[in-house]
Amino acid sequence: MTRLQQGRTNRLTRPSIAVAAAIAVAAGVVAAAPDAKSEEPTPQLSLIAASTSVTLDSWKEDPGVYLDLGTYVTSENGAFELKVTRKSYKDPVVAQQILRNGKKTRTRTLPAGTVDDFAGLPDFTQITLTDASGSTVLEKTEAFCPNNASGRVRPDAPANSKYPESCPTNPFTLGSVWGVENGWASNTYAGFYTDPVQLDAGTYTAEINVAEKYRDLFGIADKPQTVKVVVRERSWDDEESADARSSAKTTASGHGAHADHSAHAQHGTAADTPAPGAATSGAGPSYNAGHGPYPSAPPALPWALKKKSLERRAFTAADIGDGTGQTDGSRQAPGALPNAKRPAGKASVPDVPKPDLRSLPAFGITVSDGYEEVPGKDYLAFSANVWNAGPARLVVDGFRSPGKEVMDAYQYFYDADGKQVGYTPTGGMEWDPRPGHEHWHFLDFASYRLLTADQKETVRSGKEAFCLANTDAVDYTVKNADWHPSNTDLSTACGSENSISVREVLDVGSGDTYTQDLPGQSFDITDLPNGTYYIQVLANPENRLKETDYSNNSALREVVLGGEKGARTVTVPPHHLVNAN
Repeated sequence: MTRLQQGRTNRLTRPSIAVAAAIAVAAGVVAAAPDAKSEEPTPQLSLIAASTSVTLDSWKEDPGVYLDLGTYVTSENGAFELKVTRKSYKDPVVAQQILRNGKKTRTRTLPAGTVDDFAGLPDFTQITLTDASGSTVLEKTEAFCPNNASGRVRPDAPANSKYPESCPTNPFTLGSVWGVENGWASNTYAGFYTDPVQLDAGTYTAEINVAEKYRDLFGIADKPQTVKVVVRERSWDDEESADARSSAKTTASGHGAHADHSAHAQHGTAADTPAPGAATSGAGPSYNAGHGPYPSAPPALPWALKKKSLERRAFTAADIGDGTGQTDGSRQAPGALPNAKRPAGKASVPDVPKPDLRSLPAFGITVSDGYEEVPGKDYLAFSANVWNAGPARLVVDGFRSPGKEVMDAYQYFYDADGKQVGYTPTGGMEWDPRPGHEHWHFLDFASYRLLTADQKETVRSGKEAFCLANTDAVDYTVKNADWHPSNTDLSTACGSENSISVREVLDVGSGDTYTQDLPGQSFDITDLPNGTYYIQVLANPENRLKETDYSNNSALREVVLGGEKGARTVTVPPHHLVNAN
């Protein structure tokens, strides 16, 4: 299994909340924006609390409370939008606010050091927790990702947010777009990007406010929100006992077995298991969870109605355009469907925009043993990403002849209007039956090599076939970047054993992360001498795919091997300003 948690094939979706359970929210008074005297409209941001009380769980087997306090940042008078970029890994991350007035757009650069990565605005919210006696038991800050699975706060807001679903945390991200749609809200809870806190069972009072520097920067009112917090202690054993009792009772009465409690079913040990909490608390995962080493952002705010909207008109879900069980404007990214038939006519590569495949430097680099499969061996494991810088997406269809084990693969080309104008054969796809895979791999998409200090190949990874999926938002500022890519996980992208055809897509701006962590895929370093090496990530190694530029397909990451056989070590120097493994 090469992609982290590859066995999790079911898409995780936002909780479905009934319209009848929508929360009425008062947005509060908004301070004047820094440039309010100008004629240019600026978005007005507010901090709101969806509820005056929340109940949070701490599990005996894994104590800790995730502080999803139900606070959100709303945007009115226009969308709040930030463009976050870096020119190269030698340059710092820079954020600009994008201000739109009809067809007119202007930008203002935020002060240097406002952001230092792409995971959100650091130290945005300030949280103080006091116990029943009024004593302060916790003070902390949390980062804020404006893309934190936003939801509408009024029914006449746009039906869908144009902004991405989460903030990228790949250390080699190059560009991102963050935003809160006009009339929408984003959860201030940092989700999996923050650690749980240790709290005894009991009742607390939380005061949440936006840090002063951000209030001044974006014109947010100094209006803290107060939320009652009830911490309850729970046990997996208690939950299992309750399930067993319920199952026995319902079976005896002829109603069949009882399903797991949702909160208990959510709690587990997998790296991307959602934080325990009630289904409506915002503690679950976003729809595109669990591809590569980075977990997802929290899900959407339930569709919340302002009192003034209710007074003005009785809106319904049908008025707004939501589907069944979908009341917050959320969506699921479906898999791309292949053409119904093999391409006909003569193959050609027309003069139209094509994808540009680029490699990121390796990350998540560790030393491991051969597990039970290959005892006595040392391996260098790592994560690698190949992404598409555009301006066209990569589209590959596989077609299976009856009875054959390998699909014939074709790359498609499109004009500016999206019309298919050409195709070319580009190798094949094979079915991988191994547990954790069980999907169709496109052959020769990328290769991985360990080079010596003089950059000569010494070891090659056995992994070269892949199922393509848009797992990482590498640079959403490039031309034609798709902020809502399709096939974001294996369940939508890779087909099944009886598939007659498969379409695999790498959208513009997105990349595909694989973790090379199994023997035969990671590098065997058992007999290599200590010293400096380079991990090479090479996209499109045989040039079978047609691109706009083949010169940027390789990326190198320096590593230093040490230790002794059976106890090897690896040191990973910074890659220019990126000091992350």
